[in-house]
Amino acid sequence: MPDATHRFVTSFWEDSRAAAMDPLARLVYRSNCLGRDQRITNTGGGNTSSKLTETDPLSGRHTDVLWVKGSGGDLRTADASLFASLHMDRLIGLQDVYARSPDRGPKTPAEDAMVGMYPHCTFNLNPRASSIDTPLHAYVPRRHVDHTHPNAVIAIAASRNGASVTREVYGDDVVWTDWQRPGFDLGLKLRDLCARFPRARGAILGQHGLINWHDDDRACYDLSLELIERAAAYLAGKDRGEATFGGPACSPLPETVRRDLLARIMPWLRGRLTEGSAAAWPRQIATLQDDEPMLRFACSTDAPRLAELGTSCPDHFLRTKIKPLFVPWSPRAGDEAGLRALLEQGLRRYREDYAAYYQRCRHADSPAMRNPNPSVIIVPGVGMIAWGKNKSESRVTAEFYACAVEVMRGAESIGGYIALPQQEAFDIEYWLLEEAKLKRMPPEKELAGRVAVVVGAGSGIGRVTAGRLAREGAHVVCIDRDQAAAAATAAALVAGLGEGIGVAGSGPSRCGPAVSVGADLTRRDTIADALRHAVLCYGGVDDVVVTAGVFVPPDTAGRIPDEMWAATFAVNVTGAYLAADEAARIWREQGLLAALVLTTSVNAVVSKKGSLAYDASKAAANHLVRELAVELAPLVRVNAVAPATVIEGSSMFPRDRVIASLAKYNIPYAPSDPTESLTAKLGAFYASRTLLKRSITPADQAEAVFLLVSSKLAKTTGQVISVDAGLHEAFLR
Repeated sequence: MPDATHRFVTSFWEDSRAAAMDPLARLVYRSNCLGRDQRITNTGGGNTSSKLTETDPLSGRHTDVLWVKGSGGDLRTADASLFASLHMDRLIGLQDVYARSPDRGPKTPAEDAMVGMYPHCTFNLNPRASSIDTPLHAYVPRRHVDHTHPNAVIAIAASRNGASVTREVYGDDVVWTDWQRPGFDLGLKLRDLCARFPRARGAILGQHGLINWHDDDRACYDLSLELIERAAAYLAGKDRGEATFGGPACSPLPETVRRDLLARIMPWLRGRLTEGSAAAWPRQIATLQDDEPMLRFACSTDAPRLAELGTSCPDHFLRTKIKPLFVPWSPRAGDEAGLRALLEQGLRRYREDYAAYYQRCRHADSPAMRNPNPSVIIVPGVGMIAWGKNKSESRVTAEFYACAVEVMRGAESIGGYIALPQQEAFDIEYWLLEEAKLKRMPPEKELAGRVAVVVGAGSGIGRVTAGRLAREGAHVVCIDRDQAAAAATAAALVAGLGEGIGVAGSGPSRCGPAVSVGADLTRRDTIADALRHAVLCYGGVDDVVVTAGVFVPPDTAGRIPDEMWAATFAVNVTGAYLAADEAARIWREQGLLAALVLTTSVNAVVSKKGSLAYDASKAAANHLVRELAVELAPLVRVNAVAPATVIEGSSMFPRDRVIASLAKYNIPYAPSDPTESLTAKLGAFYASRTLLKRSITPADQAEAVFLLVSSKLAKTTGQVISVDAGLHEAFLR
């Protein structure tokens, strides 16, 4: 059980669990314990290490090996595969290599070249790439080292009085070090610091974070918590309460008012951040944060000044960029036009400022300028909208700026917040991000950055289609009349993607790569609400896929009651139109190319007895595709897939309908047969009627939907693609 003796951080260490672990497993455990408390380290940030005695696989001799969290990964979910392993004697030898360089020092080519030396130190062919923080761990002469980014400590590190406050809080236990970019030279400075201050147990890295050490792993973990606790307690005693950030300059809009405003604004804003702009920038995914701490900052007197300063900790502005866009709006209901005008002006000015910053700070060999749009937008009365290439990135961006706000709060209370000089910020942004991290990222998937809404995602074709689009990188909104079924689909997608953060179906501030919402396709208001939820979760909607449908068999007299006829058309035709019409509002605001895919049926072109209402409705849906293709062009491509009967996973084939169909086609069966057996018999019969003699599955339809949504059929619209194994041709013959 977590230890409750700390007020500001939580100890999760359990001796009974750790006692059964080998040394490497204990390092992983220590890392996970630190990562579980977000007050200690950022997502993907921080490093832990242990110097362990291992057996060399070639010589069979014992050797000291540094195990250190490598590039990528997160402390809270790290396992042994995320740790690089390096021979300590070779790492020590790199000091001589570096010393032979005549022009060495921070940010020199000599220091940069050392990163390429780390693979030569690899122990046992470990493929995990070493972090640029490796020297910070290697050259501290202790067995165990923790490097973390707690808000409380960074507040001290980013304050004007950082050095004196460090002395006041920690005495001789922790030594202040001025800002220096992480790298080989900083590792050597920590080595020398330990030699000069042998009693020191850690160091505050100016404007960066905390590093501490011990020869016992449990004691190192406890020390991390102790040092963070002392900083947090000190700041708590200095907190300004209602006067934080200079006090309020305005009041937040009521939640319903600001959420309604955002639902209208965000698609428009997303379009201006992406392909709707003058340059073809990648599509962005949003994360909204309008909790009390963020609203307090956004509405404060000092927010404009502090936002302009930007962030301090390198881990922060790698995602948040040099600074956010602060919109000087005076919040009041009904002033949407004023907010749009200020956003338009702000975006133009931000891009100009970013380009000027790039030109001012660039080096001859700097990478090309990144997307100059803001990744964080602060709106008084509304909160923060963070943007990224996917939900995970925008959520981490939001997390980092929220951490920056807390850092500012603490630093302002003890003498004033300071940011990194712009040149230092630029050098980190373009060196660390572009050189060390982006090169290791896999290629983008086909639907990366897109938001796909799947109506009917609770079962059958819709459920499989949601998975197919998610695997191609889409963020999927699972909509179904059966809300529990939609939630199950979304949860399965989140689990299948291995997403460490996010919960399917959660609110817009905390959603993951897939969310769920209930809606009745025959009611415009519920469709509008579902799409509103999609916008608040992700910032907009790119693609809508309607797979929901209903089949009503004739009654015992062979007739379809009037109300059932109306219900069939309400779902299969009118519902598809309502979904398209509501989505069109969003598409027009975004101004981005989009796709609509309906699900009709091969029955629409095959005349047969027993499904009059269904077949007629699907024929109408076929024509709806052509009409919508004309109506929504040139922005939206509209197509459909027309399957033959799909039984697998379909909610339209309960046991009683399967039995009725078997009887209709004179297929022998026993009433006591299992449902799976009965369904297989019916499926085999349907397959026998096709030219290819193959069953039609949800996966077949999902593949066709993916092609119609993707760029692979980017010039196809107004078409109905039959996926029926040749059933319609067999009938026509």
